[in-house]
Amino acid sequence: MAAERRTLYPEIEANETGFLQVNETHNIYYEVSGNGPQPVVVLHGGPGGGSCPMYRQFFDPAAYRIIQFDQRGAGNSTPNACLEGNTTWDLVADIEKLRELLKVEKWVVFGGSWGSTLALAYAQKHANRVKALVLRGIFTLRRSELLYFYQDGASHIFPDAWDKYLEPIPPVERYDLITAYHRRLTGPDPEVRKQCGKAWTTWEMSTSKLFFDPKLIEEGDEMYDAFARIECHYFVNGGFFDYDGQLIEEATKLSAIPGVIVQGRYDVVCPARTAWDLHKKWPTAELIIVPDAGHSCTEAGIASELVIATDKYRTLEL
Repeated sequence: MAAERRTLYPEIEANETGFLQVNETHNIYYEVSGNGPQPVVVLHGGPGGGSCPMYRQFFDPAAYRIIQFDQRGAGNSTPNACLEGNTTWDLVADIEKLRELLKVEKWVVFGGSWGSTLALAYAQKHANRVKALVLRGIFTLRRSELLYFYQDGASHIFPDAWDKYLEPIPPVERYDLITAYHRRLTGPDPEVRKQCGKAWTTWEMSTSKLFFDPKLIEEGDEMYDAFARIECHYFVNGGFFDYDGQLIEEATKLSAIPGVIVQGRYDVVCPARTAWDLHKKWPTAELIIVPDAGHSCTEAGIASELVIATDKYRTLEL
């Protein structure tokens, strides 16, 4: 018999907000909510996606001090969609600056999709600051992962959405779609940038759930410029890692950190292969494959497992 699914915690408001100037260019927006003693930092997706109030609902507000921030160029952080000084390791450094600002010794780290990438990078560099990891929809920015979703792979499952994704790019340039999009998203023509940003974001939002949800596309309209520009910037630069597959190969650094990996079986955006490869390198983490879900954290099975996971770490090392 399948286990009873958990529901999200009630919506709560942030009880502290602010900005952290991390360098001469970037000003990072952050917020804190909940009244509990257990600190958790929530890393949003994208890169470029921005935080969401709904993410607070994965945590018991009586147990957790929930810390969210908008990464460089995303959400309420300024300047919006800025690519200057915007790398994985800049973001890792920002997490440390925020931890110091908020006087946190160690915290639980929570992230999904690109948030799982950033969580792994942070934990591998600052393992002594991580109590536990709760990760969802694992993405490590390997070349094979990028090619599957943005070049040839997911296109065979969502051919209707794929055709719309191809529209802004001439056939002669479709042999390398990420580069073709990057050229336009960083080019001088604002109308081309707008068209390509919307097409890129619509492709991702069209494939994020097991059952298509048009509301995701509407939500994507609000952030497509930063989302598409920053994603392409990271992808053409290989995530700014030293070598392809770094986060998987160096996951042995996580051996002393407890963790839960939640993965949708039918996740097309970040297929289960990556979660499986990570688990093999980090076998002490619990891998949960949700049988009736895609990529989105709002799908019932994934949301339930995330709540169960955060409940598990409510009193860890308090």
